[in-house]
Amino acid sequence: MARNWFMPRYVEGNASRQAHADMPEGTYERENSKEGFFGPASFLHHKNPPTGWTSFEGPLQPHLYNLMAVEHEGAMPWQSPKILSNGATEIRFWKLTGNMPSLARNGDGDQLLFIHQGEGALFCDYGHLDYEAGDYIVLPRGTMWRLEAAKPSAILLVEATNSHYSLPDKGMMGNHVIFDPAMMDAPKIDDAFKAQQGDIETRLEIKKRGQISVVTFPFNPLDAVGWHGELAPVRINVRHFRPLLSDRYHVPPSAHTTFVSDRFVVCTFAPRPFETDPGALKVPFFHNNDDYDEVLFYHAGDFFSRDNIDAGMMTFHPAGFTHGPHPKALKNMLKQTKKATDEYAVMIDTRDPLDIHDAAEAVENKDYVNSWKG
Repeated sequence: MARNWFMPRYVEGNASRQAHADMPEGTYERENSKEGFFGPASFLHHKNPPTGWTSFEGPLQPHLYNLMAVEHEGAMPWQSPKILSNGATEIRFWKLTGNMPSLARNGDGDQLLFIHQGEGALFCDYGHLDYEAGDYIVLPRGTMWRLEAAKPSAILLVEATNSHYSLPDKGMMGNHVIFDPAMMDAPKIDDAFKAQQGDIETRLEIKKRGQISVVTFPFNPLDAVGWHGELAPVRINVRHFRPLLSDRYHVPPSAHTTFVSDRFVVCTFAPRPFETDPGALKVPFFHNNDDYDEVLFYHAGDFFSRDNIDAGMMTFHPAGFTHGPHPKALKNMLKQTKKATDEYAVMIDTRDPLDIHDAAEAVENKDYVNSWKG
């Protein structure tokens, strides 16, 4: 049912009239909002940081996982362990050191690959694409594919379970903001693709409803000679992103939305200048996201709002957990020592609660909740 969010706007006490800027001196702003950052919101000004707790107990605690420490055997994506999942998505972390021994096909939904480390080649129904660190690769449901890793590869897998990926509606900003869709590459039927064809016995592993079926062919079924249409795998690298920004206002994470599915979104944080307006916040604002679980995978750079976070780590903040910058970053709330950020990170916001799997618990830093202490 459509909602009418138009409500009277109230102002009480000593408050800024502008979100994320010109806060009363000595206060800390906290946003309380509906539907992530898309619905109505209020902005409360506190005397103390909203995360200045001395202890935090119970299931609402945040989580920090070092995914580079995840161990698994096997070179197929379905052998990689689940990290987090719900009915709309499953998130895995996959390490591949050579060639996949079989083709893969996901019958459960579109498959998103984010290449954290490594380089190599993708071969699929549609042809051949090279890959490198920082690439997103979107594989439509039912695509047959395999990777040949020229260098050991670490890959974040995000499935759109029983659904698909599409680009966000960019509204008045136009279709070319954040990245121009023309920067998305499709596979080519090139010499490398033709060279791998032939009468070579080939196994295909199909994942459907979480179960694996195996089909064996006396030939390589990646034998297309041509194709046409608007549905195909696509690749884009994060270095091509041009983030939406404002020098007078700290834009919310939703402004960095990259792909959307039915019950979750994928956003990308890429380098951008810091806000220059003297009164504007220059760090992420404290907020309650009571409608979405928030997952952030740290790819590269200096993660300026977090302490002791390294590339390859993942944080999970369950819906309802109040969070914001760590104390070290909070010192730069209104004045940054650098002109720009240099971080790359992938954010996954899910409308439904995520379940934590054993592989995540095995690589968790249990002390993460205490990192907000002063």
